[in-house]
Amino acid sequence: MKKLIFMTLISLSCQKDKIIANIDYFPETDTWETLSLSQAGFDDSKVENLKKVLQNNNTRAFLLLKDGKIVIEEYFNKDLLGKDFNQNSTWYWASAGKTLTATTVGIAQENGKLDINETTQKYLGKDFTSLTNEKESLITIRHQLTMTSGLDMEVHDSHCFEPQCLQYKADAGTRWDYHNGSYTLLHEVITNATGTKFEDYFNQNLRDKIGMDGFWQFVQNDHVYFSKPRSMARFGQLILNKGEWNGETIIKDKKYLNDMLNTSQNLNQAYGYLWWLNGKSSGMVPGVQVVFKQSITPSAPAEMVAAMGKNGQLINIIPSKKIVMIRMGETAETGQIGFEVQREIWDVLSQVVK
Repeated sequence: MKKLIFMTLISLSCQKDKIIANIDYFPETDTWETLSLSQAGFDDSKVENLKKVLQNNNTRAFLLLKDGKIVIEEYFNKDLLGKDFNQNSTWYWASAGKTLTATTVGIAQENGKLDINETTQKYLGKDFTSLTNEKESLITIRHQLTMTSGLDMEVHDSHCFEPQCLQYKADAGTRWDYHNGSYTLLHEVITNATGTKFEDYFNQNLRDKIGMDGFWQFVQNDHVYFSKPRSMARFGQLILNKGEWNGETIIKDKKYLNDMLNTSQNLNQAYGYLWWLNGKSSGMVPGVQVVFKQSITPSAPAEMVAAMGKNGQLINIIPSKKIVMIRMGETAETGQIGFEVQREIWDVLSQVVK
């Protein structure tokens, strides 16, 4: 009997240790715990090849996290002020910041401030576009989140969000097209729905709760987020951990979170709520009405979800491996998102994290 009790205590002790070991690490200050490549189970023989790729494609910041801890952290080239880039440098997220907006929309919905299935007119009023009322009233917040508003990309400036720039191309929900003007209006939707300026609502409900820094700034017609690299990593870790941060639930509506990170419509399988999805059998890219029969990044894990922005601003999340990768920088790529630089990185990174 004593032996049985002793073995039971050992078993319970082991279970407790296992539970503790599985708790994700969350940095409480700017001091961030690290893991060596071997501790993370990565192949260090390929890391130099990765660094060469990063340097050659004009990367500024690259972080690779495993279980919330930093495994690789590299900085290259100059910041926006011409100084050597480091962990305290600020850089833009470009369209990768759309994922911050999608998350904030979800938080506003769970707080009872809006409903993504409601018409956008409810929050912006009539005539926020140049469409007839019949066609404008078809547009919902969900359409804005999924890039299916049906607004015309072939206007003088598809980033413009003034009514004269928002013209009819197709009924909402029947066409996928990467319309930035429609996206940017989500910030005004949140402002009107919550009675709080978008930036303040975002800061109070998301940024400050996970220890991010950063700010929103209009660059011409685009409302762009700027931050230090580790703030980008913090957001990636929040999403990896299903909206939980160090014992606090930041995203309570898990259905919205799940919907945000999965195919959101039947036109572009590789698109969620402003998030890109890897591993789909088909997908579309901005600027062309062509459905490609392949994954967006074949060398990356099929389960990867990605925040992607111009010049290769990236957050890549691999749930089963508990990996977050972020990349800030520039690239010679001319597209709006950074598909090529993401593929280039994963062609080498896949050999490191395999």
